[in-house]
Amino acid sequence: MVKIAFVNQKGGVGKTTSAVNVAAGLSMLGRRVLLIDLDPQAHATVSLGLSPELEKTTFELLGGSAAASETIVDRDGLAVIPAGLQLAGADMRFINEPGREILLRSALDGIEYDYILIDCPPSIGLLTMNALSFATSVYIPFKTEYLPIRGMDQLTQSIELIRRRLNPGLSIEGVFGTFYDSRRVIDRDVMDYIKQAFGDKVFKTAIRSNVALAEAPSVGKTIFEYAPNSHGAADFMALCEEIEGGYNG
Repeated sequence: MVKIAFVNQKGGVGKTTSAVNVAAGLSMLGRRVLLIDLDPQAHATVSLGLSPELEKTTFELLGGSAAASETIVDRDGLAVIPAGLQLAGADMRFINEPGREILLRSALDGIEYDYILIDCPPSIGLLTMNALSFATSVYIPFKTEYLPIRGMDQLTQSIELIRRRLNPGLSIEGVFGTFYDSRRVIDRDVMDYIKQAFGDKVFKTAIRSNVALAEAPSVGKTIFEYAPNSHGAADFMALCEEIEGGYNG
C-alpha cells in the first residue's frame, strides 16, 4: 500500500488539483484509491462535487467519533474522506490530545487500498504532521515561477524533522512542476533548479498551464470528466502512469 501526502507551504501551486486528479487517474488505471481531504479549506472535497457539511468527515475521524468506514464516500469508484468545516479548528481541538501527531495513523489502522492520497493544508501544522506521520511518500507540486519555490529548503527540513522524530519510513518520492509553459525562460530555469536540487525525484511529467484545470473544480468534476481531451487530462494521466511505473515497474 502506497500512502502519499501532497504537501507545499505555498498556496496557488496546484496542490489540491494534483491530489484530486492523480487520485482520479490512478483509479481509472484500475487501482483502489482513497483520497483524504485534510485541508480545512475543503477544496478537494468541493472539487469532487461533495459537500463540506457532511456529518462525518476527517474532523470526526481524527476526533474518534467516527470510524474510517463511516466517513468514506464512494465517488464513482473513487473512495473519498471529505473535509468538514470544523477542520479549521483542529489545531486547537486536538492540541492537548494524547498522541495528537498520530491521530490519523491510529484512525486508519486496518484500512487497505492500493493508494491512499492525502491533500494537506498549505502549512506544516498539526494536520500536516498527522499526514506525514502516516504517509510513506511525500509529493511536492510546485508552480514553475520564482516566488513559489522560495521556502522549499524550509519545507524539506520540516519533512526531514518529522521523518526523524515520528515516521522513519517517510521520504520525498516525487516533485513535479505545475502551471508549466515551456516557452517561458523562467519556467525552464525553475525546472533546471529543481532538478539540480532533487535529482531523480523530479517527475519527467510537468503539468502544463491549462484553463480546463481551473474550470473543472467549479463544476465538481475531475479533469478527466470535465475535459478528457485537454492538455490537463493528458498530463495528469502521464503523471499517473509515471507514478505507477515507479511503484510497480
